[in-house]
Amino acid sequence: MTQKVSTSTPSRTEKVVPMQGDFSWQVASNLLVSFKYAWSGIAYAFTTQRNFRIHICIGTFAICLGLILGLPLVEIAVIALTSGLVLVMELLNTAIESVVDLTVKQTYHELAKIAKDCAAGAVLISALAAVLVAAALLLPPLVRLIVSTLKRQGRQGGQGELKSIFFH
Repeated sequence: MTQKVSTSTPSRTEKVVPMQGDFSWQVASNLLVSFKYAWSGIAYAFTTQRNFRIHICIGTFAICLGLILGLPLVEIAVIALTSGLVLVMELLNTAIESVVDLTVKQTYHELAKIAKDCAAGAVLISALAAVLVAAALLLPPLVRLIVSTLKRQGRQGGQGELKSIFFH
């Protein structure tokens, strides 16, 4: 059920408080300022969005695992690009949620719910695609490494330790 959302314009008696510091709504005066604004958005997402941090950790892990397994650089680049796509989608999701929250404030509106749900769905689809790509590229060499290590341990009479899987 939707609640009525006021569509009237704000009262002219509302106090407008001037912003201190840089105005993010202004056009950046140079490239360095543009990068500063972009970095502010990334930093905001990192500090406020748990899922953004989780995606950074998982993406970093997948890239490091690819390097450890000796994947070709093209395959590592594909993992990095798909991980980057997930982070981009998280940033867009955060931006959409912020704009929706700014617009509807503390009221419920079905269209606001749809906008937020669709943005979250886009993140989910990109994350699932990234997992599939990483699994397709990382699992075959990982399984080969584990199988070869287990065979080697079998020939040695099972005296090897678990660390020999990664440090042979």
